[in-house]
Amino acid sequence: MQSNLSYLLLFCCFFFIKLSFSQDIPTKKKIEIPSVKKDTLIAKKIDSLGIVKRDSLLAKKTDTINSDSIKPKESIDDIITHIAKDYTIQDAKNKTVTLYNEANITYTDIDLKAGIIIIDYKNNTLFAKGIVDSTGYTQRPNFKQGNQESEQDSLLYNFKSKRALIYGLKTQQGEMFTYGEKTKRVNDSTIYIRKIRFTTSDKENPDYYITTNKAKLVPGKKIIVGTSNLVLADVPTPLFLPFAYFPMSEKSVSGFLIPAFDTGSSSRGIGFQNGGYYFAINDYVDLTLLGDAYSNGSWGVRMSSNYNKRYKFNGTFSFNFENNINGIRGFDDFSRANNFNVRWSHNQDSKASPNSRFTASVNLGSSRFFRESLNQFNVSQSQNNTFNSSINYSKNFVGTPFNMAVTASHQQNTNTESIIMTLPSLTLNMNRIYPFAGKNGVKKNPIQKLGFNYNMQGQYLINTTDDEFFTSKMFETARAGVQHKTSTNTNIKAFRYFTLSPSANYEETWHFDYVQKTYDQTNNEVVTDTLRGFKSYREYNLGVSLSTNIYGDFSFSKGRLKAIRHTFRPTISYTYRPDFQDRYLQQVQQSADPLDVIDYTVFDNGIYGRPSGGLSNSIGISLNNVLEAKIAPKDPDSDEEDEKIMILNNLNFNTAYNIAADSLRWSNVTFSAGTRLFKDKLAVNFNGSLDPYQVNENGVRIDKFNPGIFRLSNANLTANYSISSKDFEKDSKNKSANQESRNGNGANNPPDTMGADIDPTNRFGRQDANDVGGGTKETELYNSKIPWTLNLVYAATYRNNGVDPGEIGVHTLGFSGNIELSPKWKVGYSSGYDVKNGAFSFSRFNFTRDLDSWQFNFNWVPFGSNSSYTFFIGVKSSTLADLKWDKNKPPDRLLF
Repeated sequence: MQSNLSYLLLFCCFFFIKLSFSQDIPTKKKIEIPSVKKDTLIAKKIDSLGIVKRDSLLAKKTDTINSDSIKPKESIDDIITHIAKDYTIQDAKNKTVTLYNEANITYTDIDLKAGIIIIDYKNNTLFAKGIVDSTGYTQRPNFKQGNQESEQDSLLYNFKSKRALIYGLKTQQGEMFTYGEKTKRVNDSTIYIRKIRFTTSDKENPDYYITTNKAKLVPGKKIIVGTSNLVLADVPTPLFLPFAYFPMSEKSVSGFLIPAFDTGSSSRGIGFQNGGYYFAINDYVDLTLLGDAYSNGSWGVRMSSNYNKRYKFNGTFSFNFENNINGIRGFDDFSRANNFNVRWSHNQDSKASPNSRFTASVNLGSSRFFRESLNQFNVSQSQNNTFNSSINYSKNFVGTPFNMAVTASHQQNTNTESIIMTLPSLTLNMNRIYPFAGKNGVKKNPIQKLGFNYNMQGQYLINTTDDEFFTSKMFETARAGVQHKTSTNTNIKAFRYFTLSPSANYEETWHFDYVQKTYDQTNNEVVTDTLRGFKSYREYNLGVSLSTNIYGDFSFSKGRLKAIRHTFRPTISYTYRPDFQDRYLQQVQQSADPLDVIDYTVFDNGIYGRPSGGLSNSIGISLNNVLEAKIAPKDPDSDEEDEKIMILNNLNFNTAYNIAADSLRWSNVTFSAGTRLFKDKLAVNFNGSLDPYQVNENGVRIDKFNPGIFRLSNANLTANYSISSKDFEKDSKNKSANQESRNGNGANNPPDTMGADIDPTNRFGRQDANDVGGGTKETELYNSKIPWTLNLVYAATYRNNGVDPGEIGVHTLGFSGNIELSPKWKVGYSSGYDVKNGAFSFSRFNFTRDLDSWQFNFNWVPFGSNSSYTFFIGVKSSTLADLKWDKNKPPDRLLF
């Protein structure tokens, strides 16, 4: 209701004055109210004996200059409109005005609708109620002011005392619906309600509600209630609260977050999780502080913040720290582990700055955080062995071909606990320019087509470990360098059907650290020292390529298959690169023998490595194939166009021959093929490598060709197939829906094979963060139809080193999807089978029940090292987010 009743008071006073001058039976009328005059018919006679004479000396004279400027103040400053569908009756004797059937009174932004509205200006009251007809009690009074609206069974208001009684009140404040049997308004800021119910269910018969006998409402601020009881489906529960407080502000408010009781496990005892405080700092940023505590001494703290500036930027930040204790102090199995994780996501609105952009995606922390955490059951992260982070700033220099990007990146392997960071990496690019282009950029001849580009990249690289992270040692092995690259190329039409493309590339590398190796006679070893200083080297290469396109069309006169087109793109190239390493080679003695030396360069440990070694004078061969078909429509008399089908997306072969090499001149032949079948539902990709040379007993290649010309050294096959119940529906509407799904917007889009995260810090217990509010989901009965989706992933790898028999390295089949058992029951699954080892891979099941204003989730990992489950049932609305019950069994945590 907020301040609606205060406006209703003022409105009733104005309306009483207006009705004093209304006609008998108007159905619609607009009146501008004049100043009020006394009715001579009801003027009382004044007894002359009772007249009190006024002292003329005390009489205040009126300034005749200002008398004309003094005018009576108008009672109202707008037009009052009243409408009644059937009739409007003014009873002069009883001093009442009655509006009947669809009565409506408006004044400024106030709108009152009811079946019957009665104004009693004798008793200074306004009464509004509904109408009883064959359908029941209808046209209940509805009061609206601005965007605030309330509904009640009847309304009685005294505009003299400015108090009101409301019966059968129904109003909405944000997500909260309030039902009151009897409401008494004392003033603008205090309202008392008897037999009140609160709920976030928008049904006429709510799914649940909290009931209490009395409550105090401060409009727009809060509701304070006495002893309250939770009622589910009109059945009282044994859950009572001695008092309750509900914030009613439309803006976020600060407050305590109630912790969840956790029985934990024998290793940590009992404790509390996710208790803390929420800070509503302002309209743009908030802050949540949560903590855990367990009886064995384990504890954790978490901080998270969301920020959003419209048309500028938005993002989230979180920091987690846990002190995990396992065992009992003083025993051999006692251990302690401190783990942390930092996440930051920042996005800039494209409207904020069209020529510059800043983004961030950070995920760093302890390698064992997601495996040992007591409060983070992030399944996908526990199965992933890498953390990646990047912070990027890019800028385009308007009016120039230059653009710049500054990046800070982080890569972390949780298995090896190695960390690689660039702090930062600077990239400067110059888009290709054509300095010899003709007027208006015309490029006709090879000189005009001659283009140049430039790229500069500088890095400060840190290679460290978990133990040395955030310590001074991580900077001791840091490396820095800058690399410049420029290239030029053009193309020439040759022999009408061929394209000749010469090119040249130049690189210059700067290192700001270098190595120096010396022989230590005492320890009989080579000592490597890293020194700070500037060193550089330069490289270049020249090349030319000749390519063409060959088309083969095969037409068919019978059947729906009309034609097959084969596109063949052969390319032959030549590349020359001198030996740049020879001039930088140095030698160092590696044993007591003075002749036992090894070669090295000062750039060996540099960020961009040593110069290229060996003369390269090679010829490259590339063959690309594409196969397409054209199929006529099923109905030859229809206006449909012929359908184009891709039979083979690609079939590529690549190899090279090094003329300058003294042996093993041919490189491996690499191949790749890909296609999509069954209306693009099955995607198949195959790639591998063919080795033309034999190997010795140690697996080293020798300069002898294989008897069978090629040996399959490795191969990889992957296949993805998605299918759903919609694919079996024949109508065109479902066909378009399936096509939308294949484009990534529907149910056939393959989900995360690891399944949704189990995160008990989510106070709503849901997987879909956008599903908030207590709205009722509109559904249709499926009858015998049960919607379902199925996603299959097949992967196999093969390797052959030429010595041992070839073997299959990976051979797995993964599957995931969901089944909707009913419109509001959904079961999801994801698992796989390792064909080679004969065992199931990581498996995950989740059960979801939409209870309209409530939500039920059960997530289960049945076996494996991450065996666990979470159970949640609670209210969807954020207003009553703490009205829930959740239970979880985390995976067994082993600390090392």
